[in-house]
Amino acid sequence: MHIKKGDTVVVITGKDKGKKGKVLQAIPSTERVIVEGVNMATKHQKASQKVQQGGIIHQETPIHVSNVMLFDAKAKAPTRVKHTILEDGKKVRVSVKSGEVLE
Repeated sequence: MHIKKGDTVVVITGKDKGKKGKVLQAIPSTERVIVEGVNMATKHQKASQKVQQGGIIHQETPIHVSNVMLFDAKAKAPTRVKHTILEDGKKVRVSVKSGEVLE
């Protein structure tokens, strides 16, 4: 997957189009990511031993990785990602828009 945990992404399709957020979790097996503040769902939580206070909880749900694009801080725009191998043999992600190595 071209998106990792901690990346800043922009949603490019769907009801949350245009929203920007940080990736909280990447799920490679289903090709989905959980983005902060995107694709919110309402869950009715019953009080239990773990959760003392019950009620309505708003939480992020997974969104398909094809619906998000990595945000390039240098170019200040969404960008595609390419993989290149450096001279020392290390494989890195590179922004197509700015040409900078992404951390």
